[in-house]
Amino acid sequence: MRPFDPRVLTVAPQARRPVAVLAAVGVLQGAATVATAFALAALVVAVVDDGGLTGPAAWLAGLLAVRGGLGWAAERVAAWAGVEVTAALRSALLRRWLAVPAEERPDPDRGATLAAQGVSAVEPYAARFLPALVAGAVVPVLAVGALLWVDPLSSLVVVLTLPLLPLFAALIGATTRDETERRWHALSSLAGHFVDVMRGLPTLVGYGRAERQVEVVAEVSRRHRMATMRTLRLAFMSSAALELLASISVAVVAVTVGLRLTHGTVGLETGLLAILLAPEAYWPIRRVGAEFHSAADGAEAVAAVLDELATDSPRASTPAEDVGVRMSGVTYTYPGSASPVLVDLDLEAGPGLTVLTGPSGAGKSTVLELLAGLRTPTRGTVAAGRSHLVSQRPFLPAGSLRDAARLGTGATDDALWEALRRVGLDGVVAGLPRVLDTPLGDDGIGLSAGQRARMAIARATLSTAPVLLVDEPTAHLDDAASELVHDLLGELAERRTVVVVTHRPGLAHRADRHVVVKATGTAVHG
Repeated sequence: MRPFDPRVLTVAPQARRPVAVLAAVGVLQGAATVATAFALAALVVAVVDDGGLTGPAAWLAGLLAVRGGLGWAAERVAAWAGVEVTAALRSALLRRWLAVPAEERPDPDRGATLAAQGVSAVEPYAARFLPALVAGAVVPVLAVGALLWVDPLSSLVVVLTLPLLPLFAALIGATTRDETERRWHALSSLAGHFVDVMRGLPTLVGYGRAERQVEVVAEVSRRHRMATMRTLRLAFMSSAALELLASISVAVVAVTVGLRLTHGTVGLETGLLAILLAPEAYWPIRRVGAEFHSAADGAEAVAAVLDELATDSPRASTPAEDVGVRMSGVTYTYPGSASPVLVDLDLEAGPGLTVLTGPSGAGKSTVLELLAGLRTPTRGTVAAGRSHLVSQRPFLPAGSLRDAARLGTGATDDALWEALRRVGLDGVVAGLPRVLDTPLGDDGIGLSAGQRARMAIARATLSTAPVLLVDEPTAHLDDAASELVHDLLGELAERRTVVVVTHRPGLAHRADRHVVVKATGTAVHG
């Protein structure tokens, strides 16, 4: 867990500009802080010496206004940086997971934790910790430089005591890192167990084991709560330690200045400047320590996200030169499984309709995922042209029906209506209150299972991919709608390579090629 990983700027180039602006604002704030100390000291001396107050007061008021404006700008830019970094990292994660085969993706519980709570924790890291880090690198240098010019003895005291703060902060940060890692693992465990319970809840209820999971979830939650409290306790203790160390160091400077003022070896203005500038050298480092604790989860999440994005993964399939698909000696074993689901499978299909049939669990859907490049074969080779996959549960994003129907195609409304007509949905959509602008919920809520299936087929007709892979397109349709979809698939097969998994014998009779996938994971061509 590093305070700042430069890889963030490579993975999330959108963050470069706000981070650069943060650095510039931090430098300006440091210069304004030092200048304010000089203006305040000059005003106090003018009051003591009965000098003119107009000039020093005007300078002080102007500098305070500048510092206020810079503070406002820093807050705005920090919020901007937080949003940009968070959105960029989440987008990069999702793009990578969509681009790699299923075997290279993290477990669902870890992926959900990383993309949801993990990336959300990056916002305070970027919005609070990074500005503090910039100020901690700039302001102490300016303060010590000004002290060296004004009072070399005070600057010597600061130079000798200032390294103690980052030293203690590093020692405390090592412990914080360990506690944060434990808390992160506890959170992942809690999220994973909760997901598993929700998925298996119907089975648990059926066997009367649902009540037992209440105790298990409570125990996992208790471990997460204890880890969180340990992290908070350490944060309070470390902040108190840094405050005490900084207070003692400033007190040493104040004592030396006071003794020299008493003996008349230093002027009033010089003494005031030393007392005003010394805290500014320690304060930014104290703030870095305090913000690091509040952003420790974000730093841990940034490291995890960057490690995930840095992993190289092979392509799942090799694009074929033609519009067909080929599988040669393909064996596939699911991660964590002892036995393969497919064994030495050979399949070749060109333009036309190819139907895969066989018992449930024989690996028919896995064949489509291998052809689509979503999985990598354990052994053998897969070559397929650019493909469009229609899964058993097609994805429909939240938004308007128009956006869901033309996802990834950019089709016009006329083409969209034609596609809906061909699957028998034009009358349904035309009868909706807002027609194509009708809002859909997440995962197509608002449509029935059969309507979602036909919507996915309509979307496939709008795709320009030469290979169309369809998994159980009529599982939720009646006979009339199934016949309509079968006719459409046959029409598409006249100019594309269409591979369909089905249990309906009617579609198998229409096929140009019929492949039966046995329970042993092999294929028989008919």
